[in-house]
Amino acid sequence: MTGRPLAVLHPVAPPAPRGFPKLTLVHCVGIVGALALVGGAAHAQGAPAAPSAFEVILKWSPLLLQGFLFNVAISLLAMTLGTVAGLALGLAQIGTNRPLARVAWAATQFFRNAPWLVLLFFAMFMIPFQFRVFGYVIPFPDWVKAVIGFSLPVMANVSEILRGAVRSLPSGQWEAAESLAFSRRQTLWRIILPQCVKRMLPPWMNLYSLVTMATVQASIVGVSEMLTLTSEVHAAEGGRPELLAPLYGFAMLCFFLYCYPIGRLTQRLERRFNVKS
Repeated sequence: MTGRPLAVLHPVAPPAPRGFPKLTLVHCVGIVGALALVGGAAHAQGAPAAPSAFEVILKWSPLLLQGFLFNVAISLLAMTLGTVAGLALGLAQIGTNRPLARVAWAATQFFRNAPWLVLLFFAMFMIPFQFRVFGYVIPFPDWVKAVIGFSLPVMANVSEILRGAVRSLPSGQWEAAESLAFSRRQTLWRIILPQCVKRMLPPWMNLYSLVTMATVQASIVGVSEMLTLTSEVHAAEGGRPELLAPLYGFAMLCFFLYCYPIGRLTQRLERRFNVKS
């Protein structure tokens, strides 16, 4: 023994979890700059007298943004209708009525696992374009059918989200409420469901982002949303191939700038509520 001090191993702190980088003004400028660069390169390949891709986007941006707002409106209406129907379906799943619970489970699994585009086609072609009520003709436009088509998978996913949130609560909640002479209905509405809100909110917001991005599928069935208007703008500009990437890139940028903050807020709520996925 030489009297040298022994090395002491200090505990190593675990590395901090890495999340997605925050979207800052620099990122937005970079994305817009990349689109402008693509548009400039596309313009260099086009005819010298033709307007540049940036000028075309600037010219048609009010119309394209109006179409994007229509996409947002469809997504909001579909989420509202699907959430209301999904809550009712989810309550039927966890109810004590066995036949009703089985029917609700079957409906949830069917619409939850069906392709969204197929459900959209069914809503478009199975629902009449007008209804006659007491001699009055009530039109049923395509965008309303699109709302119904998107609300079907939303309904099924909200039903499953509710069922999973209720099942994730410890059984002691039910037992404690029963010991206090609460009925099942009182326990559900006053104790169980209020605790499920924070568990349901992050996946519900994530589902809304998916619905918003899926609304572009409505262009296939003739709804004049942003993707349809983008195609019409491209045709109005002579169908120039060099405009394809800038125009559809502008549409992609609009959806990204709308959905990315929702995703960030969802992650923040998950950390705040300590909800494990």
